[in-house]
Amino acid sequence: MSKSQVLVVDDEADIRELLGLTLARMGLDAHCASSIAEAYALLAKDTYDLCLTDMRLPDGDGLTVVDFVAKNHPNLPVAVITAHGSTENAVAALKAGAFDYLAKPVSLDQLRTLVRSALKLPRSSQRRAQEEASAQAAPLIGESAPMQAVRALIDRIARTQAPVHIGGESGSGKELAARLIHLQGSRGDGPFIPVNCGAIPENLMESEFFGYRKGAFTGAAADREGFFQAANGGTLFLDEVAELPLPMQVKLLRSIQEKKVRRVGSTGEEAVDVRIISATHRSLGDEVTGGKFRQDLYYRLNVIEVKMPALREMREDIGLLAAAILRRQSVSTPGRASRLSSAALERLTAYDFPGNVRELENVLERALALTTGEEIRAEDLQIAPTRVGAAAAPATLSGRPLPEQLDAVERQAILDALEQTRYNRTAAAKVLGITFRALRYRMERLGIKEELDSKG
Repeated sequence: MSKSQVLVVDDEADIRELLGLTLARMGLDAHCASSIAEAYALLAKDTYDLCLTDMRLPDGDGLTVVDFVAKNHPNLPVAVITAHGSTENAVAALKAGAFDYLAKPVSLDQLRTLVRSALKLPRSSQRRAQEEASAQAAPLIGESAPMQAVRALIDRIARTQAPVHIGGESGSGKELAARLIHLQGSRGDGPFIPVNCGAIPENLMESEFFGYRKGAFTGAAADREGFFQAANGGTLFLDEVAELPLPMQVKLLRSIQEKKVRRVGSTGEEAVDVRIISATHRSLGDEVTGGKFRQDLYYRLNVIEVKMPALREMREDIGLLAAAILRRQSVSTPGRASRLSSAALERLTAYDFPGNVRELENVLERALALTTGEEIRAEDLQIAPTRVGAAAAPATLSGRPLPEQLDAVERQAILDALEQTRYNRTAAAKVLGITFRALRYRMERLGIKEELDSKG
């Protein structure tokens, strides 16, 4: 079996020698070039499994190499070697399509980790098989232009190690997109650790993210790993990252840049190999402008941006999504209706879905419980169309008395507020501008309290 070949591009002889020896000890063949011209000549003669290039070269910079390889050798991962502390160069390289980066002085442990990760990148038939398996596990359903664009972008960025930020409204599938990026990349067989940044008390954040040593504080009876250690070799998904307080943002930035963490109560640091994917329903740019989010962390997280479309922007996919959801839900409730009437489908496509796909799931789950026939009727959905330019006014299309329509609107407003506040009822009451007692009364009258309690 032939050895994997690595192209090393660096004008410093001692760096080339160090990298060459390290790669040889890993059982790899290293071919070295001292300039971009030499690198291109080697690429024309041979096939490589990985390219390592310095950012500063006598006849250009590493970004030129990254761009050339992306255009002429799209299956070849490229990692760049940057000057110590040069965050701008590292981010620029990742945006240009680099697989990953190393900072000088080069850490041999980090080099070995990077090489092992790069050489696991799936290609050709192996890659297609992995993509098919991951799509079956967690598909992003839809044939609309926005969804096709999202899937195409995920396909491109999954093969890099660049940090990804996923934007989009609540319920639009941000975590699902993050899981697909993880599954389709070289870390697909590693852990995927999702973290809701808004659900962690501020005084526990450091220990939750970085772990702690026994005796570090009252109650620390044994050593414990944090999220970074749990995600080692895989992906750390930071959901609602805009909720992180500023002091924690500083610590997070350092860990991402240095690829090291320090447990609470420890005097030493430990290396971690983690890809960061973040998400929020807010605009991180606006949070930076408002002084609530650090600009340097924003640039580090937002190297590649994925915007999940709202469901109202892909109405033609609602039928496909509804069919898939009903198939899944009918498995747990056999014998129930598993198809929509034409009127029900028309009602769904005329609705704006402020809660997006998550709301569609809830609407269909409720409809399954209400319907008594073989198919779901429009009235079983309990929603009024909100689409601009619909054939008639919502009151006419709904076919229900005005009090029922008002109840449906009030119910949706309460559910939206609860979702927005992560089901904190006191906070939801403030969002709605009513007292807690008034909210509790309305939830009981509309059956929301009973529904939520039954779900635990």
